[in-house]
Amino acid sequence: MTEAAPPAQSSLRRLVPRIFSRAARRDDVETLIRAVRTHHPKSDLTIIERAYGVADAAHAGQKRQSGEPYITHPLAVAQILAELGLGPKAIAAALLHDTVEDTDYPLDALNAEFGDEVSMLVDGVTKLDKVKYGESAQAETVRKMIVAMSKDIRVLVIKLADRLHNARTWGFVPPHKAAKKATETLEIYAPLAHRLGIQTIKSELEDLSFAVLHPKLYAEIDSLVKQRTPQREQYVQNVIDAVDSDLRDLRIRGRVMGRPKQLYSVYQKMVVRGREFDDIYDLIGIRVLVGSVRDCYAVLGSIHARWTPLPGRFKDYIATPKFNLYQSLHTTVIGPGGRTVEIQIRTHEMHQQAEYGVAAHWKYKEQIAGGKADGKAVDADMAWLAHISDWQAETADPGEFLDSLRFEIGAKEVYVFTPKGRVIGLPSGATTVDFAYAVHTEIGHRTMGAKVNGRLVPLETELTSGDVVEVFTSKNPDAGPSQDWLGFVKSTRARNKIRGWFTKERREEAIEQGKESIARAMRRQNLPLQRLMSQDSFTEVAQQLRYEDVSALYAAVGEGHVSTQSVIEKVTALVAAEETATGPIDIPIVGRSRQPRAGDSGVLVRGAPDILVKLAKCCTPVPGDEIVGFITRGSGVSVHRADCTNVKSLMQDPERLIDVEWGSTSKSVFLVQIQVEALDRSGLLSDITRVLSEHHVNILSASVSTSNDRLAISKFVFEMGDIVHLDRVLNAVRRVDAVYDVYRVTSS
Repeated sequence: MTEAAPPAQSSLRRLVPRIFSRAARRDDVETLIRAVRTHHPKSDLTIIERAYGVADAAHAGQKRQSGEPYITHPLAVAQILAELGLGPKAIAAALLHDTVEDTDYPLDALNAEFGDEVSMLVDGVTKLDKVKYGESAQAETVRKMIVAMSKDIRVLVIKLADRLHNARTWGFVPPHKAAKKATETLEIYAPLAHRLGIQTIKSELEDLSFAVLHPKLYAEIDSLVKQRTPQREQYVQNVIDAVDSDLRDLRIRGRVMGRPKQLYSVYQKMVVRGREFDDIYDLIGIRVLVGSVRDCYAVLGSIHARWTPLPGRFKDYIATPKFNLYQSLHTTVIGPGGRTVEIQIRTHEMHQQAEYGVAAHWKYKEQIAGGKADGKAVDADMAWLAHISDWQAETADPGEFLDSLRFEIGAKEVYVFTPKGRVIGLPSGATTVDFAYAVHTEIGHRTMGAKVNGRLVPLETELTSGDVVEVFTSKNPDAGPSQDWLGFVKSTRARNKIRGWFTKERREEAIEQGKESIARAMRRQNLPLQRLMSQDSFTEVAQQLRYEDVSALYAAVGEGHVSTQSVIEKVTALVAAEETATGPIDIPIVGRSRQPRAGDSGVLVRGAPDILVKLAKCCTPVPGDEIVGFITRGSGVSVHRADCTNVKSLMQDPERLIDVEWGSTSKSVFLVQIQVEALDRSGLLSDITRVLSEHHVNILSASVSTSNDRLAISKFVFEMGDIVHLDRVLNAVRRVDAVYDVYRVTSS
């Protein structure tokens, strides 16, 4: 090509030459096979040769935008994976990863020639290649990636290698496309590489993306680092010599090296955190590799004896590894000349894990399994992968799914403990409710209180690393989450579980409302309720109206999407057509007027089934209480507790007293007043109202008073549908810290 590069591309070439690199043809497949053989000397590598032959033929004549033959790309991707230590089948999949999408080579042929495992890996990466970040139409493709990588994590490792090689050649694509890819990489692929613990890929992806998005800043920081390199290298060598001397004194065999500086990390600390270039702590850093965990702690003690450690800068990731299986000791000390030096101490195995992450883990699994990779064993250690797989299935909205994915893979984590010492990883800012749902969904649903480090705290309390968290659950089988929790939970899992619970609850209520609505309408029209509702006609009507089943039809009626009358007309028409020989549909109404009827209050009035009945507010009677009815002037029958103080005055008008009794199947709502007596403390009222809310109590009024001797008296009036529920509520309130008595209040 003789055409000149556009000015923007020319500027990038000058500022960031590394994104204009071309893949080196290092003896093609022979170099690749040698790299694979170093990690898998006993494996059969003929599958790699066959895969290369198929890929080379399929991509024949195709060129990359850099002008190179297309086969150089899958070969470079395979080389990256070989250096990470992946096995022959993953390397074969890397060589073939673009054939199905970009050539005429079909997936069926690939499956027949290379088997299900290679085919599944290629298929997963092929779907992932179509991602256009942020477009809801493509969000389902991202979802397919999550499903594929939950089955086999190597799908994501192959994709990361693919993205890394593409990033190295971003200089050959239009600047606006490169910027879009770089943004996508920083928001999705680099965090995923971090989650997998593959530091080598993560660091290079971040630096290349930074170079494309901010080329001038990149060049400036690169220049600053290079200016200080000679002095830095001399200083680092002095520190290394001192640590080497300590290792010899301790008779520990180890390796001490300078830690490479990542430009994007410097940028983050300078620009995002507002630090001066010369003040960045870990600009000077060394790494110590030793043979055992015991040696790690011995070296740490020696370093702290030589140099003063900075308070709060020591982190023990050996005892408590990070979410991506990373292990190391980190400490920052005041080194020679008063300069701060960050030191990392780890074993050689930990270093492999830190650099290659799950890829190193995978290689280890392959070796101990005799060449058979145990994918489930890897996934078992990556709990976040299971969580992502769970919530992607629960998040229907594509836009919400992408937002959740960005948050889930990019959020910092805090590590808290269960009372038994189990470590739970949660997103930064997570609360006790997030913790409960992380332990188990049912524990989350039934949570009613929590302790952090032995102290009772509100449910919205944010957790910090090292907290010991204990949650208290309700024994009430009907217990469930509160809508208010959605206002403070941070984890996607907790949010989806809470929403799912309320969606299910609303559906069940709608089904019951739909059933009752149809039944009432049928009674009004004197239709044979039992005969009609027991027939298959409702199923047929549901199919006519395109609902999944009868329950979905009832729910539609309850939610007002379908009118009750239209359903009844369709059902009766179907039954009439089937039973033309049986005569008109009818049902006798026998003895209904002679029986007492339960009104909205749930009270039966002898001899007056249609009269208005109201429960007196002075004594708030509930089912089980002995009651007395009193005929009022213009307001029906007023029902009082038999021991109500107002009944004495009513006795002066005996002709207006009437016999009443509780209905046996009442579903009415009753007013209940309770009094809570407790030692006054901060947050007491909040804790009591939270417990009432968690037991689905609708509080109508509340009053609180505190005496001089710090005794708090709280009175609550609320609605309740089931008197059995009252005992559960009282027991729950009684368990609130500082509460010593709670009871129902009556007028007597």
